This record gives sequence, structure tokens and C-alpha cells, in this order.
Amino acid sequence: MGNSHHFGNNLGAALVLMPPFIFALVFYLGAVVKIVFSGKKWPFYRVIMWVLGVCCALAAVTGPIAERAHMNFTAHMIGHLLLGMLAPLLMVLSAPMTLILKMVSVKFGGRLCLILKSKFVCFISRPMIASFLNIGGLWLLYSSNLYHLMQENSLLHLAVHLHIFLAGYVFTSSIIFFDPAPHRTSFLHRAAVFATALAGHGILAKYIYAHPPAGVPLDQAEMGGMVMYYGGDMIDLVLIIIFCYQWYKEVRPVGAVDQFY
Repeated sequence: MGNSHHFGNNLGAALVLMPPFIFALVFYLGAVVKIVFSGKKWPFYRVIMWVLGVCCALAAVTGPIAERAHMNFTAHMIGHLLLGMLAPLLMVLSAPMTLILKMVSVKFGGRLCLILKSKFVCFISRPMIASFLNIGGLWLLYSSNLYHLMQENSLLHLAVHLHIFLAGYVFTSSIIFFDPAPHRTSFLHRAAVFATALAGHGILAKYIYAHPPAGVPLDQAEMGGMVMYYGGDMIDLVLIIIFCYQWYKEVRPVGAVDQFY
């Protein structure tokens, strides 16, 4: 009975979460084709990044990993890394907003820029707020009864997965700029927020290792904590390298090697 209930939750979440990612994939590829046929250029590596990012997200919400995640915390944590860290990083590197602005008319682009500059978008895209939504949300999920409740409630399960992806995307885009940003905070400010977020993520992984979420066996919590700690570090290392390179570009001497594209 429990397994069938979990299967129902998994199927329901997959049916809701799959279409947006598939649409995003088709829309991005269609936009690239339109731009290329109009005579403009678009870096091919960004297309690859977008495809890989969508695939990572889909792997986390449907298929073997998602199905096993309901019964195995380690599989759940692998899904968390794919959905909340790797997919957002790859998709941010794909610069989707820049692609849209290249494709649409000037009038529509102006309206889109107004949305990007709205108070709400400016608020949630501030590095400190984005970090709180991302890391704070994970602390709430794993240090309370929320993780156990999401396994029993399909709507809550869906909401948590949506939050993990969106918070991860907003946080990543608030640290590294590959798209137009509502406001550009200083590198020093972003570095301070980023370092705090890294510490918060690492401490949470150790907390999970020692204090399993409700209903999670100790051995799975230990393995899941290690996956979160070391897997998260590997993804964060890529983010650190990109961030440092962008900072170097900003302060590099005149005549130094040009931009990272």
C-alpha cells in the first residue's frame, strides 16, 4: 500500500513537472533555429548546456532516480543535486533570457525588461534573498518534518520540487551573470553571500549525516549526507571557477585575454 501510494505521488509529480521542462527544451531549440535563420549567431555550447540542464532536471523528476527517491534517501539526494544545483547551473550558462531578447521584437523585449526590473524580481534576485530561499529552504526541508510529509502528500511533493529547482536557478543566476540582471551587485558582496551559502550547504550535509530526517534510516542518511557534501562541492567548484573568472575579467589589466564565451 505504501509503495503504491509513493508511486502515485511520483507519477503525479512527473506528469506536472515534465511538460514545463520539455516545453523549455523545445522552445529554446526553436528560438536558436529562428535566430540562426535570421542571420544571427548563437554559441553552440549554450545549446548543449541547455539540453544537458533539461535532461538533468527530467532525470530528477521522472525515471529510475525519481522512482527510487521515494524509498531511498541517497537516490533522493542525487535527485536534489541534479534538480537544485546542476540543472540550474547548466541552464544559467545557456543564457535563456538573452536568447529570448534576441528573438522577440523590440516592443516585446521592452515589456520583458520591465518585468525583469519589477520590484518582485529585483527582490528575489538579490544574492542574499536568493541564498535564503535556496539554502534556507533546504534547512527547512531536512531539519523539520517536511521531508517526511512530502512523501505522503503529492501536492507538497510537487511544491518542494518546484521550489528546489526555482530557488537553485535564482540563486545561481544571482551569483554569476550570463543574462541581463535587474541589478548588478558587486563581486565582493556576491562573494560574501556565496561563501556563506557554501558553508550553510556543507553544514547541512553534516547535520543530515548525524541527524537523519524523520523516517530515514541512519545508513541512508549518512550516504545521502556524503552525496550532498561531496557532490555539492564538485558542482560548487565549477561555479566558483566561473565566478572568479568573471571577477578577473572585471578587474583585468587592459589588453589581457578577452571574455569567456
